[in-house]
Amino acid sequence: MTELNTAELLVQCLENEGVEYVFGLPGEENLHVLQALHQSSIQFITTRHEQGAAFMADVYGRLTGKAGVCLSTLGPGATNLMTGVADANLDKAPLVAITGQVGTDRMHIESHQYLDLVAMFAPVTKWNAQIVRPSITPEIVRKAFKLAQTEEPGAVHIDLPENIAAMPATGSPLRKEAIEKVYASYKCLDRAAETISKARNPIILVGNGAIRAHASQAVTEFATQLNIPVANTFMGKGVIRYTHPLALWSVGLQQRDHINCGFDNTDLVIAIGYDLIEYSPKRWNPDGKTPIIHISQTPAEIDSSYIPLTEVVGDISDSLQEILKRADRTGKPEPYAVHLRADILKSYEEHAKDESFPIKPQKLIYDLRQVMGPEDIVISDVGAHKMWMARHYHCDRPNTCIISNGFAAMGIAIPGAIAAKLVAPDRKVVAVTGDGGFMMNNQELETALRVGTPFVVIIFNDGGYGLIEWKQMNQFHESHFVKFTNPDFVKFAESMGLKGYRVESATDFVPMLKNALLEDVPVVIDCPVDYTENLRFTKKAGDLTCEI
Repeated sequence: MTELNTAELLVQCLENEGVEYVFGLPGEENLHVLQALHQSSIQFITTRHEQGAAFMADVYGRLTGKAGVCLSTLGPGATNLMTGVADANLDKAPLVAITGQVGTDRMHIESHQYLDLVAMFAPVTKWNAQIVRPSITPEIVRKAFKLAQTEEPGAVHIDLPENIAAMPATGSPLRKEAIEKVYASYKCLDRAAETISKARNPIILVGNGAIRAHASQAVTEFATQLNIPVANTFMGKGVIRYTHPLALWSVGLQQRDHINCGFDNTDLVIAIGYDLIEYSPKRWNPDGKTPIIHISQTPAEIDSSYIPLTEVVGDISDSLQEILKRADRTGKPEPYAVHLRADILKSYEEHAKDESFPIKPQKLIYDLRQVMGPEDIVISDVGAHKMWMARHYHCDRPNTCIISNGFAAMGIAIPGAIAAKLVAPDRKVVAVTGDGGFMMNNQELETALRVGTPFVVIIFNDGGYGLIEWKQMNQFHESHFVKFTNPDFVKFAESMGLKGYRVESATDFVPMLKNALLEDVPVVIDCPVDYTENLRFTKKAGDLTCEI
């Protein structure tokens, strides 16, 4: 029997965890891991930047619930990886980052490219460790995946010194134990049901935890049977279908919106799978006086604006079903927020037939929604377009609109689209990005072409950092340092062997997008956008009044 080295044992452990892909870059200090991966069933996806690799692992984890894996070398490779790792951790996406490292015989002296990566990654991960002896590799890998994937999921980090990677290793992967469901106590269920039964104007706030728990059907049945309207966070899109008569769509904009009236007038917020980082409770419950019921798989975080009357901690679907058995809202009037849907729909349809050019963001997103199917996936980058995507792109299914929210990292859309296409090759995938975000990780379009993941990139082109300009104009009534020039995005795409289109009228976009989605290579669509709508929306939000 051939003797294993530590890197080969590590890869065997990854195989045992069901890893399909490792995203990363080759480097001198991870040579032994790369050699072991070459002999493995795991597919190594060579990326053009470590940040892209981490974003791919991030989105893979969010879409599958299984930890995405990314790999870098030491020093600058590891620091490049960190942005995507932090994004996964704050957005509760399971991820395992593996870094190469100098040999343990060099750590006590000043060494080329040496950084204490365990210390550096500690603030952006749930847990991390360095493999200091070959024999502990199975324990570290099993613990890493267990912590990454258990609620609340997040990022973990394994640091592997190059001399340890080459050492002979004994041992084998550890058995994966099944995690049993935890159920809420009857006392909490009874208390929650009693409170819900008494409420006159309840509203449900649903977050990403409900998606992670696969509780979409239970949330929809719960809301429908009790006639309670549902608002979702940016990361809770699709838990209840956007066409459902009780769906109030997304809450979370910094400006006031119609849905804020529902929170102003509620006498009970039922928070289901809601993480505070998704939308600070200080924005919808600033004085901490609104009663709250917390229904989740984990206890509530401590926040002066989020002190629940009752915490129902356990399997979300089971909790909702048990509360539904106990609650009675017979004879109650419709909650106030039910009537907000007409105003929300009117705002959504306002620009449906607008043919002005450059295209208004509302119109662009409205048309995108008409072309995409219910199972198709959109990955939104971060910028002014993200605010419009959050407000106007609505979902039929969970995990069909991926938005970086907790960390809000620019540059996620293109790497994320690669991961989405690997996970769901038969579904249409669109990356929505600004021209600023596009220029941060556009090199990964070469990766997309090389690994055969065709998708469409829509660039909201305004020649600047539109979101920062929006904020500057709101606060100072003038803007500075936000404008830049762009390359010819069509020629850029063509130079990489891709397809490039440019929108030149509002009527171009829909047929152009439909054709682009049929291509067998990635496509870039350059679309000039009218961001004067940003300030118009701010004014409308400021003038918004809530009438009972």
